[in-house]
Amino acid sequence: MTAGATRYRLFGLDIDSEIPLDELERADAPEIGDVRIVRGADGPVTGDPGIRAAGEALIFTVPALARYTVTGGARIAVEQAPGASARNVRLFLLGSAFGMLLHQRGLLPLHANAVEIDGRAVAFCGPSGSGKSTLAAWFHDSGHRILADDVCVIRFAGGVAMAQAGLPRLRLWGDALSKGGRDAADFVPSFDDMDKYDVPTREVRSDALPLGAVYRLGREAAGGLQRLSGAVAVEALVANIYRGEYLRLAGGGDRHFRDCVALARAVPVFAAGRAWGFDRFDEEASLLEAHARQVLTTPSLRVSVQGGSG
Repeated sequence: MTAGATRYRLFGLDIDSEIPLDELERADAPEIGDVRIVRGADGPVTGDPGIRAAGEALIFTVPALARYTVTGGARIAVEQAPGASARNVRLFLLGSAFGMLLHQRGLLPLHANAVEIDGRAVAFCGPSGSGKSTLAAWFHDSGHRILADDVCVIRFAGGVAMAQAGLPRLRLWGDALSKGGRDAADFVPSFDDMDKYDVPTREVRSDALPLGAVYRLGREAAGGLQRLSGAVAVEALVANIYRGEYLRLAGGGDRHFRDCVALARAVPVFAAGRAWGFDRFDEEASLLEAHARQVLTTPSLRVSVQGGSG
């Protein structure tokens, strides 16, 4: 392990970090890690916000907070502005910066939560605000383990699509906390001056699970579930690649498209329309749970894959 660093595990990767990442699972292995996170030269962080390419590196700047230089899918250097919030620095490090690293490594990160149902992973994807974490909290409170929150990384192993374990927490808005009977005072804010909180999940697991189904969440007045197939299923997956806007700079867009094709062949993809609002939330979540169990136990709804470049 790298001297002066702590070993963590995330998305199936061993990470040696000079920056404390207490929200991650600790790991203990003598081998060299897959990823190094190092402290760069601290000082004023100026320049245009956003991402730019610099040779083999991608540089992500958040003015007055931090600059993240991501290289080769194996190293992230963090330059921190004086007085910057450590919490906010970690938020962008484990979010956008790590998203760049995943793309550089050729992995397929979906903007999705994943829960364990009957020994398999079920993913719920959708843009921010589509209710992924609130739904995952309902599954967690119903006795299901959470495999990933917000980012679900997919690998292909022996022709099987596998969902990697992600961050061992849920990130919930204040109203979603209240809906689940939680008190915001009991949790740490996810970001300074924001009504959003990190909720640790129980029974942390670092292994991967075979992916059994993907649901794309969306606003539908009438609600309902619809099986997607062919190009429509592939498009739904491509549209929900985490930080997909980085692909042009990170490269690998064709590879990600091929992996989305392989994933659509590997597991059934559904559109899950929701009427929205907490008044029907329990009913809709229960229907999704029952539907997922049926999918996982019905051979005609399961398909296999022979490819995937991950």
